[in-house]
Amino acid sequence: MAADDLKLVKPDALSPAEITDKAETVALGKVAMKPAKCFVSAMLAGAFIAFGGMYFCIFLGDPTMPFAAQRMVGGICFCLGLVLVLCCGSELFTGNSLMLTAKASKRIGWGDMGKNWAIVWLGNLAGALLAVSLIYLAGVWKLNAGGVGEAMVAVAAGKVALTPEAIFFKGIMCNIFVCLAVWIGFGARTTVDKVIGIILPISAFVAAGFEHCVANMFFLPMGLLLNTLGVGAAGAVSVSGLAVNLAIATAGNVVGGALVGMAYWFIYKHGKAKA
Repeated sequence: MAADDLKLVKPDALSPAEITDKAETVALGKVAMKPAKCFVSAMLAGAFIAFGGMYFCIFLGDPTMPFAAQRMVGGICFCLGLVLVLCCGSELFTGNSLMLTAKASKRIGWGDMGKNWAIVWLGNLAGALLAVSLIYLAGVWKLNAGGVGEAMVAVAAGKVALTPEAIFFKGIMCNIFVCLAVWIGFGARTTVDKVIGIILPISAFVAAGFEHCVANMFFLPMGLLLNTLGVGAAGAVSVSGLAVNLAIATAGNVVGGALVGMAYWFIYKHGKAKA
């Protein structure tokens, strides 16, 4: 068998250095997408993450579960969102913070990256809000005699009650875990690799209660809608609290993703000639 043929059937996952190269190549493809296609792809990601959030809340709808079991299994349920994003293909704002590797190598500019981030953030929000509408109309919140709806409001209320500092640092921690999961996904050779690789980092961030801006695009509007309709304590979720959380969590997520991407860029790309 020729050397080229051996490369084609290489079963091993990509090495960290190869993943860093792939992250830059992926970033080039992202900035080349037409805005309309990028927006629709981002809507898919927003909806996918919302589906993971819905699954998480269904599990939380049983208040008799012990804390540790609830957090662990609920976190695994939430993994559905990133599994769909990475395996089905879509544009997720938090994962796109890894585009900074290509910027650091001067393969894309600030303008192209900023444009992508803006389109994807808005697309994620649109997709999450569409999912909120569908999930509400499907009556998912009524499951377990309304226990799921109570859980949805409780999750949202807990998020808007956080201090700005807590939201920011929880946002950093969240996207460190998310981008490490995406990094694993970049290195995977098969769908099974991606799914298994995602589970531990994503379930860990969910179990720890970190703040993911795209997930919160589902949790907070869903909680606000149900709270307005009388689920949970009156006034537990507010529009102002929602806006503050999303803004600060977004900033924290960018920092967290930058820490992951730039660390690997420094290790494997800094000081090397551009290809």
